Formats: sequence, C-alpha cells, structure tokens
Amino acid sequence: MKNGKSTLYDDLKRQILTMELDPDEALDEVAISERYGLSRTPVREVFRRLAGEGYIDIRENRGARVIPMNHSTLRNFFLVAPMVYAAIGRLAVQNFKAQQLVDLKETQRRFRAATVSRDALMMVVENNRFHAIMGEMSGNQYLEPSLERLLIDHARIGHTFFRPRDEDMEQRLQLSAEHHDSFIEAIERRDESAVVDLVFEHWELSRENMEMFIAPNGMKADLPTPFK
Repeated sequence: MKNGKSTLYDDLKRQILTMELDPDEALDEVAISERYGLSRTPVREVFRRLAGEGYIDIRENRGARVIPMNHSTLRNFFLVAPMVYAAIGRLAVQNFKAQQLVDLKETQRRFRAATVSRDALMMVVENNRFHAIMGEMSGNQYLEPSLERLLIDHARIGHTFFRPRDEDMEQRLQLSAEHHDSFIEAIERRDESAVVDLVFEHWELSRENMEMFIAPNGMKADLPTPFK
C-alpha cells in the first residue's frame, strides 16, 4: 500500500507527463501539503527527487515549477532524441536482464489494455514506462538520465497521440503498439540491427505525430464578402 509521499510522487509525475500540469506551472507547496495530508518536509523531499529526475525545476525565490518547454528545448529534443534512442536500443540488446524483459512484457500488456479501453492517460504512462525500461536495460549511467529527460518532453509533446480523433490516428496508435511488440521480440532474440531499425521507424511515427501537435492544420477562415 502506497503512503502519501509515494502517492504524491506518482501523481505529480503523471500530471506532468499528461500535461495536467502545464510547463513552467508553479507548484503550490502549501496547497499540495494540505491536499495530500503531508507536512511540508516530505513534500519538499518529493520536489527534490522530481527535480533530480528532470520533472521540475527548483529555484531560489521562485519555488518549485514544472520544467519548462520552449523553442530551445523543443529544438534540442528533435535534434538529440533519435541518437539517444538508437544508442539505448543497442545497449538494451547487449545488457538486458531476464527480469527486465518480464517487466517490459508486462508494461506492454498494460499498454495494450489501455488502447482497448481508450484510457489515454494510462497509455501515456505505460508508453513512458515501456521506453524507460529499455533505458534500464541499457545499463548505462550516462545515457539513462538523458533518456529520462527526453521521455518527459516526448510524453508532453505527443500526449494528444493517445487520444485518436480519426481513423488515421487510430491506425497510427495501433502501429505504435505493434512496434512495441516487435521491440520485445527483437530484444529477446538479441537482434541489435532489428532493434535499431525499429527505433528509427518508431521515432518517425512519433515525430510525425508530435509535429501535428506542434503545428496543427490552420482553421479555415470564412471567405471575405466582396464589397458592393
């Protein structure tokens, strides 16, 4: 059974990943303490833990805020993400442990179940967890923190992907789930080339969807009525 501190940690992570908390939004320490029945000391401990993991930013005289997302961070995200994901994939094949593969399969089972029930928030969380486990499989203390930071913005930018609005988006979501299954199969047979190929296929799918979120089609304007 989770205590209040663990619940707060999990809730804040989920709310940041699913954009329930906006980028750069201030976190009210007093209000959060009251809501979770915690003193301010454990709340600050949770804040510090989340800051260390890249979810929030703590600055003197500004308090705790959700990590921002601006033009600079988005540009760096799109530049670096595919390189980090590919490196993680290679190392995951080389270094994964049996229990990590079990965890990956169980996470994918929950992700699949969420796609069936159309639970968008759970899809975001389980998709994030799926890729985080691949990071753990890599066993690389330099890459894992970079992956964790990338996954935060990946989830925030692409969260609308998990709320399909038309048949095309529905098909993209199903393809994403199929990619996950293929990752598991390729890792299990230690096929490094297949995993790297999948990384770039999966990235391209994600990139297209994220670009649709960042730059949606414009609204059609009414044609002006000619002057008479």
